[in-house]
Amino acid sequence: MKITAIDVSHHRLALDPPFHASWDTRPRENFDATIVRVTTDEGLTGIGSGDAMVGFAGHEHLFLGEDPMCLERHFRVLDNIAFHYGRCWPLDLALWDLAGKITGQPVWKLLGGRNDRVPAYASSGTLRGPDALADAAEAYIARGFRALKIRFHRGDWRDDIAALAAVRARIGGRLTLMVDCNQGWRMPWDTAPPWTLKDALAVARELERLDVYWMEEPLHRGDREGMRRLREATDVRIAAGEMTRELYEFRDLIVDGAIDIVQPDAALVGGITGLRRVAVMAEEHGIVFTPHTWTNGLGVIANAHLTAGLGCAPFIEFPFDPPEWSLDRRDFFLEMPVDVDANGDLVLSEMPGLGVSLDEEQLKATRIG
Repeated sequence: MKITAIDVSHHRLALDPPFHASWDTRPRENFDATIVRVTTDEGLTGIGSGDAMVGFAGHEHLFLGEDPMCLERHFRVLDNIAFHYGRCWPLDLALWDLAGKITGQPVWKLLGGRNDRVPAYASSGTLRGPDALADAAEAYIARGFRALKIRFHRGDWRDDIAALAAVRARIGGRLTLMVDCNQGWRMPWDTAPPWTLKDALAVARELERLDVYWMEEPLHRGDREGMRRLREATDVRIAAGEMTRELYEFRDLIVDGAIDIVQPDAALVGGITGLRRVAVMAEEHGIVFTPHTWTNGLGVIANAHLTAGLGCAPFIEFPFDPPEWSLDRRDFFLEMPVDVDANGDLVLSEMPGLGVSLDEEQLKATRIG
């Protein structure tokens, strides 16, 4: 069997009203998605999504005519492309989906079959007032979620703490709470400095009081020493790595003892092939591996297959903050949105590959390139 075609298409969903993401100072009026399809000479097609595949054009010949099951070979080519050009890891997701269809197995089984499900935490994206955030927490509980990640970025961290405290006062111990400090990286136009170590430590003391499970991205992504010192000074777990670009950087975060939780995203770095290395390394060092998944439903399900099949995470990220960030918006190009069950679990099927299908009519209507 040989790869005969690689097709990349770009799609845009208009957002009305706009989505005000906590990490972005500009309202988002559109949501873009890139779809990658890999087809074989036997008519099978694998699908992936994630980054925009910048820099891939002109490199198709490196894969055409090759055996689609040579996943390590393809990973190394993609890693070379990532160094010279852009992050083209959606192709790796498509190759794993294709591998599952070729073998008749779901990806989570190909990866080891450790679990067929993983608990999901509701990952909020907006900055609500204290009472509105507490109302949202109640709604998450009613929907079956057992954990919730709350966003900080209100300008003064004391305002963030007030919103968090309102949630804890309302829901008590019914939800495990995490906090995303949003200090690891910025949008291109956002020049605000990240917290210092002492800022982060002051916040950590408040999070200890409010029984927060982890604080995410509390310092600049490159400040490994600061994260290590913060980790030693607080009982709150330190999480990082969602936008880290190189696999060796995850190694350094883990080996240096800088984090408790490692959060790479297969749709943005390394693909499934690269991140299975990180998952094994994390477990060997007593670190929790639970991916960032804030792309779309196809990215969510790919990271879920990786986490369930190979790891043992307490929770995996599930972007969901209605009405601003609904499943219909996040998964607009899928036939059926990726959703949790009544217990708040992402349950993976026995369907070959990643187990999701594209909505061709919607893709046709939203195509921009």
